[in-house]
Amino acid sequence: MAGCTGGGEAYDGPERGDFLYDPEVRRVGEYRGAAGPYAMLRPVGGGREWQADPGRVRPATRDERIAAGLRAVNGRASAAYGLGRPPVPEPGCAECGELGEARAAARGRFDWSAETDANVLLRRHQAEVHQPGNP
Repeated sequence: MAGCTGGGEAYDGPERGDFLYDPEVRRVGEYRGAAGPYAMLRPVGGGREWQADPGRVRPATRDERIAAGLRAVNGRASAAYGLGRPPVPEPGCAECGELGEARAAARGRFDWSAETDANVLLRRHQAEVHQPGNP
């Protein structure tokens, strides 16, 4: 990628740790090195490396780097707090049942905001009422 310019400076090619944008998969990755004719990129925040065509990748813009970093942080937070799946209402609990019905109705209206609100309220209710040690 010699001869490319970025920010007014000559670009002689990626160095290990540089963030590159791969238009083929539309992702930003951290350059890890070359493997044969390929540039090896690792997803921001970790994950399985992929092979990219070094003639097609380019330095990631500031906004692309920030967006990729935010996706990685949000993914870790979702996994850490169990936010990847919606909460399941406790059988026999009237309040859980009402919140589950409100969520289903919101989903039926394609009202993602109301669906999220119902999930938050259901999680809060479960934490306050259904956690071990609560009467």
